[in-house]
Amino acid sequence: MRRRSLASRHTLAAALTALALPLVPLAAQAKPLTVCTEASPEGFDVVRYNSLTTTNASADPVFNRLVEFDAAQAKVVPSLATRWEVSPDGLTYTFTLRPNVSFHSNDLFKPTRAFNADDVIFTFDRMLNDNAPWHKLTPSGFPHAQSLSLGKLIKSVQKVDDNTVRFTLAEPDAVFLSMLSMAFASIYSAEYADKLVAANKTDELNARPIGTGPFVFRSYQKDSVVRFDANKSYFGGAPVADRLIYTIVPDAAVRAQKVKVGECQIALSPKPLDVQAARGDKALKVVETPAFMTAFVAINTQHKPLNDVRVRQALNLAFDKPSYVKQVFEGTATPAVNVYPPNTWSYARSVADYPHNIEKAKKLLTEAGFPQGFETTIWTRPAGSLLNPNPRVGAEMLQSDLAKIGVKAQIKTVEWGELIRRGKAGEHDLLFMGWSGDNGDPDNFLTPQFSCAAVTSGTNFARFCDANLDKLISDGKRTHDIAARTAKYQAAQKTIKDDALWIPLAHPIASVITRADVTGYQVSPFGRQDFSKVAVK
Repeated sequence: MRRRSLASRHTLAAALTALALPLVPLAAQAKPLTVCTEASPEGFDVVRYNSLTTTNASADPVFNRLVEFDAAQAKVVPSLATRWEVSPDGLTYTFTLRPNVSFHSNDLFKPTRAFNADDVIFTFDRMLNDNAPWHKLTPSGFPHAQSLSLGKLIKSVQKVDDNTVRFTLAEPDAVFLSMLSMAFASIYSAEYADKLVAANKTDELNARPIGTGPFVFRSYQKDSVVRFDANKSYFGGAPVADRLIYTIVPDAAVRAQKVKVGECQIALSPKPLDVQAARGDKALKVVETPAFMTAFVAINTQHKPLNDVRVRQALNLAFDKPSYVKQVFEGTATPAVNVYPPNTWSYARSVADYPHNIEKAKKLLTEAGFPQGFETTIWTRPAGSLLNPNPRVGAEMLQSDLAKIGVKAQIKTVEWGELIRRGKAGEHDLLFMGWSGDNGDPDNFLTPQFSCAAVTSGTNFARFCDANLDKLISDGKRTHDIAARTAKYQAAQKTIKDDALWIPLAHPIASVITRADVTGYQVSPFGRQDFSKVAVK
């Protein structure tokens, strides 16, 4: 029996090989997931930036946070932390970390250990400790951490053991836990950072990110394409698609065409007309949800004569917002009155919008000393997005309306990354911008956009620091009592409206066009992208 086993083994091996052959082409034919997106990321070191485009290209595919915000359940859920405990006084948060989580690798770095408390300590120390080596190696700063005043809020981040981390706060903060789900709280590898310092290649942290997320960064061709491979050992389960490709296509019409012909499986930020056309195409699907977002024009209160509240109010009165929303959003948005959508708790329904009133606007300008108007600039992006579907048309409509009260506005079209950078530096007069919250909490809008700390960090595009408004916002976070928070936030909304810090524009419907054979994709009200469960049939 044993002597004939050699021949039997040959026969058996041949049979098994024949049976296995069909599996090879199936693996080879696995389809990548190609996503057409509207702009290039500012970089991949997500803590340094605040645009949603950068979050989508770095935080969403490459990184994880200690916790995530589940939009469907409207609550914070575990991620790199499996559970947490909060002390009765609300000052101490103790996180138990997920074991056996691997960081990615590249040709510069192979991790020698699993994710642990040292990585959490490094991540937050880098942002909060002025003396930390990597803090000094990031001259562009940490806009979210700075605008949220985390350096004052977090007294310490301590390693209890390899799998336990304790945050101690200076005061109770009702939004602290949900804050940790934001992109800036993505967890970095301390070991990778040390390796880059040793190799004198610290710029690679921004160029070649290493995280624990569902996809592994592979390459970026500027203004063209970002490539990722599936993280087969991802703790949340290996992604369905073997590869993820972000194709950067600034023109919305071209994005729609590419998804129609199958060059992309998903097109982000489509134009309203393209969404309507896709509804009638059996090869396509439209996925949509009301967005936790606001499009607005920020008025730079540090530039004369925009520092005069009467001038800012006149601009609001001059602008024909209903016509703007109708023409630019074409039925895919509702006009905005306040800084966040009306389905958000604490929304101030008693605050009325500025009416379209040219005569009253002229009167205010005369009272402010500008009976003949003045000259200013309108800054906008070149290509459309969810929060600004038709930048040129919108800017021209604002320009035309302001001309009716004697304000001569020059339109400045600036590439998206440069627009963000220069807007944060306060170079603009009037700036078409948008803001997307990371969860359903109103503070996601109020602190980053209207706190005094956010002027320094750059995310406060109105450049407005007012002690009373700042106190309303900060006091609102110090209690978990929703009624008390609501009262503070409604008062804040009234102040923002009365001081005319923005021209609020619209709250859009977040729509995405996909191929009909795409499964598992869900559009987020926060604009975040999770492609880990998405498949192409």
